[in-house]
Amino acid sequence: MDIEYSKQAVKTVKGLDRPAKQRIKEAIEKIPQGDIKSLKGSKDSFRLRVGDWRILFSYQGENTILIEKIAPRGGVYKGV
Repeated sequence: MDIEYSKQAVKTVKGLDRPAKQRIKEAIEKIPQGDIKSLKGSKDSFRLRVGDWRILFSYQGENTILIEKIAPRGGVYKGV
C-alpha cells in the first residue's frame, strides 16, 4: 500500500519529537487496523487516533492512502 502525505502533514511531522514521530509512523503503516472511524459528512475521509493526536486520511484508490492532516485532538477537525 502506498502512502502519500500532504505538505501540511509533512510539516507537522517534522516538528514532532522522536517518540511521537515513531508512534505516528507505526500507526500509519498499520492503517487498516487501529482506531479508525469515518468522518461525519464525508464518506471518503477517515480519522486515525494515536493517543492525543488525530490523523485525517482518505483512500485515493485501491492501493493509495493520502494523509491529509496530522494535529492534536482539539484542533484537527476545524476547517474540514
